Amino acid sequence: MSGLGAGDVRDRPERWETVAAEHAYRGPIFSVRRDKVVMPNGSGTEVVGRDVIEHKGSVGILAVDGDDRVLLLRQYRHAVGHLLWEIPAGLRDKDGEPLQALAARELLEEAGYRAARWDTLADVYPSPGMSDERSRIFLARGLTEVPADQIDFERVHEEADMPLVWLPLEEAVRKVLAGEIHNTLATVGVLALQAARARGYRDLRPADAPEG
Repeated sequence: MSGLGAGDVRDRPERWETVAAEHAYRGPIFSVRRDKVVMPNGSGTEVVGRDVIEHKGSVGILAVDGDDRVLLLRQYRHAVGHLLWEIPAGLRDKDGEPLQALAARELLEEAGYRAARWDTLADVYPSPGMSDERSRIFLARGLTEVPADQIDFERVHEEADMPLVWLPLEEAVRKVLAGEIHNTLATVGVLALQAARARGYRDLRPADAPEG
């Protein structure tokens, strides 16, 4: 037995000693850093190599309307060779931009909606085994559609053709559990929304809550 209880189940910052680090690649969105990390091995310590993808971070927006339907977009993802159903999302690519402002911009640019109410739904590390990317998933409610001619944004490349659907939440949950929706932010967002709704939304954090 570990001796730990429910009160101990909370992620906390920790950084093991790194004795060397060098960049194998630097790019506009992410870089790859190679670390030498001191790790325990049961009888002492050893130094092992770990590659880390340094990522700007991201936000996702789970938008839900008054009929409990969630907004999903389909986007081509070359790395996995799939058209994936996702929630609106974007990179933290403007220094100092508040996360809620970024989320509002992405919801408008990708889906054409504004939201009157914003809450924090979940904070996640999408790929903690290899990347330091962190993402906040917002819950957006009180939606208003914005005419296309009032949106100053040009969709190109993967974003040029992103069909949009409104899916009943229960159907979205079914599709996640059936393995029909795979995107991390979409799956976490959908299941978190179902849990939040079942608890009367009383556990939601404000949109500007610390990420921890």
